[in-house]
Amino acid sequence: MRDIVSCFSENAVNVSHSSCSSYSSNACISPSLVPSVQNAVTGVYRVILSTGKQCLIKLTWCMNQNGGQGLIINLGDDPSTCFKLNTNLRFFRKKKGNKVIESDRSKIEVFWDLSTAKYDTGPEPVDGFYVLVMVDSEIGLVLGDMAEEAVTKKLKNATPVAKVALISRQEHCSGSTLYSTKAQFCDTGIVHDILIRCSGDHEGLNLKHPVLSVSIDTKTVIKVKRLQWNFRGNQTIFVDGLLVDLMWDAYDWFFKPVTGSATFLFRTRSGLDSRLWLEEKMVKKDQDRVEFSLLICACKNT
Repeated sequence: MRDIVSCFSENAVNVSHSSCSSYSSNACISPSLVPSVQNAVTGVYRVILSTGKQCLIKLTWCMNQNGGQGLIINLGDDPSTCFKLNTNLRFFRKKKGNKVIESDRSKIEVFWDLSTAKYDTGPEPVDGFYVLVMVDSEIGLVLGDMAEEAVTKKLKNATPVAKVALISRQEHCSGSTLYSTKAQFCDTGIVHDILIRCSGDHEGLNLKHPVLSVSIDTKTVIKVKRLQWNFRGNQTIFVDGLLVDLMWDAYDWFFKPVTGSATFLFRTRSGLDSRLWLEEKMVKKDQDRVEFSLLICACKNT
């Protein structure tokens, strides 16, 4: 009897290398259409301390109306552990420092240096920075190209290091109907280029025959024609040997064009998961398997 994964593979799109599919000619970016801009990026990290204690660190990079970048860090759903840094405010221009936050459950210490941070078009720095989050005197989260140097200078060699994994990433974008990002679906996988585009007779959504296409590393994994009628759907794809559910909901693009946004979800799963949109389950046998999800909320400018 064939295993479940092999059965899935018959109807799934496999992304194993950068070769183009039969739709490759449509995966090119039109020079007349500028990709949308990220307004906010949120990463949720699962941290396991040496004591076995687990917690979630939620880190958000955002861009305010005045063009300044902001940073928000939360430990789980505890509002008392919220740390906010807005580099555009006069009373909080401190781009380098540390802060201790204590709650009933944990002690959090945040070290950061954004004084030399460099950005692209979005709110997330690309280099020249570090963010270090300590949880109960253990290294819980380390981000940035300057992080290793910061850990060496500020902490003792015997400081325990917690296990950390990125379990979800959310991106909020606005602008055109072209969205470009990168994602790594597992720790052992490579970073993939993801391109989402709605096109047709004219650029944007004011067109007669809107077509949605999603490409990974220039290979088109889905192509949805007549999007105004097929505004919701899903497709199973393989990325780095993993089953990934790709789901889209573009209803608001057509029926709530002023305030609505389309959502695109990439979520890894095992071959034993036979249903899409599974409810959250805490099963002991699944605790060691780190699943990853990428959610893109895309607003278009009218």
